[in-house]
Amino acid sequence: MDAVPTLRPGPGTLHGWFDRDLPPALTVDPGATVRFTTLDSGWFVEPDTGGDVADRRRDPRYTPGDGHALTGPVEVRGARAGQVLEVGIGAVVPAAWGTGFAGLADTAWNARVGGLRPTVHRWRIDAAAGTARNQHGHTVAVSPFLGIIGMPPAEPGRHSTIPPRRHGGNLDCRALVAGSTLYLPIPVDGALLSVGDAHAAQGDGEVSGAAIECGAERADLTLDVRDDLFGRPLATPVASTPAGWVCLGIGDDLDEAAAEAMDAMLDLIGALHGASRSDAMALAGVVVDLRVTQVANQVFGVHAVLPPGAVR
Repeated sequence: MDAVPTLRPGPGTLHGWFDRDLPPALTVDPGATVRFTTLDSGWFVEPDTGGDVADRRRDPRYTPGDGHALTGPVEVRGARAGQVLEVGIGAVVPAAWGTGFAGLADTAWNARVGGLRPTVHRWRIDAAAGTARNQHGHTVAVSPFLGIIGMPPAEPGRHSTIPPRRHGGNLDCRALVAGSTLYLPIPVDGALLSVGDAHAAQGDGEVSGAAIECGAERADLTLDVRDDLFGRPLATPVASTPAGWVCLGIGDDLDEAAAEAMDAMLDLIGALHGASRSDAMALAGVVVDLRVTQVANQVFGVHAVLPPGAVR
């Protein structure tokens, strides 16, 4: 059996933007598994020691203006724009340290730009125990996932890593843990997938502007290509997760994001259960949960969840 190819952050693999013209760091056949290692979102290469976060040492390839530290891109041989990228999420193992920012109402994550210092929680992550503990003695359960799994927009040029998009990116959906399969509309030939922004733990909404930000010691992703999802074209991210089927909506406000998530969920219920649109909406009113994915990244995210076995 061939060894699983591994991509580590470094020359030719580490970048802070999406760009369809960025050369692939690796090309694989559909169905291949790739092991990624990532820096934390801020490119930090040392744990926080209690000083100003901006003074921490970053990877030397960081330049001002870079977004999240991403590893990739991976080209999937034969993938074409308009198809669906299937991302099977295997083990996601956080690095041994990370930082999270729990801001007060008037001192949010980005308030330091205006001269205000955030409230900093410094976390020690014990992956084996499944916990993280901060300097105040608070212990939380970890449920690691990659905040960014995405592909570049079809438009040329560099694109920010901050806003999530319909073909993935900074989704920050905490349901996308190991054992999930994420389906993304492919915007460019080859797919050109990059990942990063690992989170050891995060609440729905990412309300303070950050989770427990950490690197990923490893994240195993199996990449495949489909023509569609259940015989239908795909317009927004959909995932099968341990929590059930998840449809993600993105919008300029929560109403728009919720409408997009529900539109995708009605399509999914129709495909899974042979239901008409009106019957799917009636079923959704009984069994589907709407959850705020994140409110921290220029646009808003809502995901609709259909729990396992909710409709039989």
